Amino acid sequence: MVIAYLFAQLLPLVRKKKGFLLVLGSANVDEGLRGYMTKYDCSSADLNPIGAISKGDLKKMLLWVADKYDYRVLEDVANATPTAELVPIVNDGKSKDHTQTDEEDMGMTYEELGQYGRLRKFYRCGPVSMFRKLCAVWYPMEPMLVAEKVKRFFKYYSINRHKMCTITPAYHAEGYSPDDNRFDLRQFLYNTRWTRQFNVIDNEVNAMENDEKVK
Repeated sequence: MVIAYLFAQLLPLVRKKKGFLLVLGSANVDEGLRGYMTKYDCSSADLNPIGAISKGDLKKMLLWVADKYDYRVLEDVANATPTAELVPIVNDGKSKDHTQTDEEDMGMTYEELGQYGRLRKFYRCGPVSMFRKLCAVWYPMEPMLVAEKVKRFFKYYSINRHKMCTITPAYHAEGYSPDDNRFDLRQFLYNTRWTRQFNVIDNEVNAMENDEKVK
């Protein structure tokens, strides 16, 4: 990102033009929720056109534009494997595959992050209420697995929430953004162990498993 700002300042000078260029960011809501970005680096820019849009909604928008305006290259963009591209691509002579994917690195899918984000913002869910709602939404997934997913999300959300205080300003087309720039004014320091909440979840999982054994 430092290089991007360097080019933004130097290009008008080199081309003998007045003014300067704006640096655009490309981080999305899901990456912000998970904290899957480097503070003051890839999360820094002057403006982020997609900073308040989830990966799922962004993909739907790209596919709609591709179909509406017959701009088929956007289908390739929408269906490309999400990757930070920090690890070399493996070329076996037949195809080129990314050895690093965002979802594998994050330990959760973008679809899951989209659900976490909506439940967190629209329904004001904390760990316990999110666990209860997702047990119903993701049924018949085992409650223990749902609990693991919810606890993993809140662990990383709370660790990285501070990054939202310095995030690039974005255009807010949806209400689920975690952007702290006058939009989602929540605390940015948490007890990342969520001791009480996670204990409640564990107790409820045990109760559900015992009920299942009785049946």
